[in-house]
Formats: sequence, C-alpha cells, structure tokens
Amino acid sequence: MTTTTFPEIIFENEDYLVINKPAGIAVHGGGNIKDKTIADFLIERYPDIENVGDDPIRPGIVHRLDKEVSGLMVIAKNNETFSLLKNQFKDRDVNKEYVALVHGKMTTDFGSINFPIKRSSEGFKMAAMPLNTSELLSRRQPKDRDQGNLDGMFKAREAITEYNVLKHFVNYTLLQVKIKTGRTHQIRVHFFALGHPLVGDGLYFNKKSKAQNKKVNLGRIFLAANKLSFKDKTGETQSFSIEMPIALTDFLKNIK
Repeated sequence: MTTTTFPEIIFENEDYLVINKPAGIAVHGGGNIKDKTIADFLIERYPDIENVGDDPIRPGIVHRLDKEVSGLMVIAKNNETFSLLKNQFKDRDVNKEYVALVHGKMTTDFGSINFPIKRSSEGFKMAAMPLNTSELLSRRQPKDRDQGNLDGMFKAREAITEYNVLKHFVNYTLLQVKIKTGRTHQIRVHFFALGHPLVGDGLYFNKKSKAQNKKVNLGRIFLAANKLSFKDKTGETQSFSIEMPIALTDFLKNIK
C-alpha cells in the first residue's frame, strides 16, 4: 500500500502542520526504506523545513507512526516550535489516542498496561517485560549487571498504555487506546504481551492471530491515531480528531 500524493493536511499555520498520515508510508528514511517517505513529501513542499530539528532525515518531525499505521501527526515548521513540541513529548504533556482492533475478546472493559519495553534479542522487534521482572532486576547488585543477557534487560524503559473497550465482537475487540509514553511499537507489543495482538500485525502475532490475519488480509495494521492535542507557543491547547479510515470502518462491517 503506497501513496503518491501529499498526506491530507488537517491544519496548518506558520508554526506547524497537522497531517493525517496514510498507512503504507514510512515517516522517514533509514534502514532498508527506499520508498518515498513523509519526510520526502515535507521537503518537497516546504524546502525550508529541511533545516528544522535535530536530524536532517527527520525534518520537523517530533514523533512518528509505524509504516502500516495511519493517523494524526504534528510537524514543526520552525526550530522554535520544534523545541516546544519536543519538550512537550518529553514531558508527556501531549495527548495521543488511537483506535485499535485486537484479536480475541478482552475480559475487562478498561485497564492500564505498564509493562516496561526493551529491545528484543531479535533486534528489529521490541519486548514487553512483566513489571515484577523489571523490579526484580532493578534490585540486583551492580556486579550482576554484566552477566550474560542481563545487561540488555536493564535497558527496559517505562511504558504505559491505557485502554477502553468500544465494542466487543465474537473474535475481536475494538479499543480506544491512550499512551502515556511513546516507546517504539508500544501499543503493538503491549497488546501482544497480553495475548491480544493487533489485527493485521505481521510482526507481533501468535499462531492463531497469524492464521486469522492471513484469512482476512486487511493489508495494514488496524491501528489509527485519531486524537492529538498539544500546546502552541501561546500556551493554548490545540486539539485535533479524525474519523477512522474508510478501509477500517468497512472491515468492521464484515467481521464477527
């Protein structure tokens, strides 16, 4: 799934723009990414944005969405706004919410997942650690930290995901998800750790979800960032929301 046009602009002023990123396009280059990225689109339309931010390959970009995830992103158009937004993300003052469809029926209608997340031994994946495991490791003596793989375990970072059930299906659960932290693959790895992988996720799956994903062939991850709010340079909160993509609403009409 690719796009050849600039992503939909939800709002724009002299300091920032808010876009609706489509699924199927990476936010920026790196690794094996060869297709056109959001960063490429930004530089084409706003040449001066190439000088905004900490890294030329991420012009004006203060947060990201995974390639197969869609939704709201805010892009800084100058360095003053970049620093402002960057600090808000760092201080967890930005509200980020998503709609997600997971495999299976959640047994609770709301909850909070606080498993720390670290880089998996596979390198390209992340791993969620049960909190009691993290607490146990933190109480070890310093000399233990150099033993085998324990060093990697200490790199786990706090990750908090809150959810509310929007609708129960026979084989799935539709959720509104809010993240307090912004770890790589956070929502995907947290629900996978709970035994409820996201529909369409080809990286975090179990045997059952893999078979179901192949059967329904969604072509993307059922995860969309539908709400975003932050403060502008005047200190006023700016809030944005979008509807679920048509491809996802249509998918919901045909499942049980």
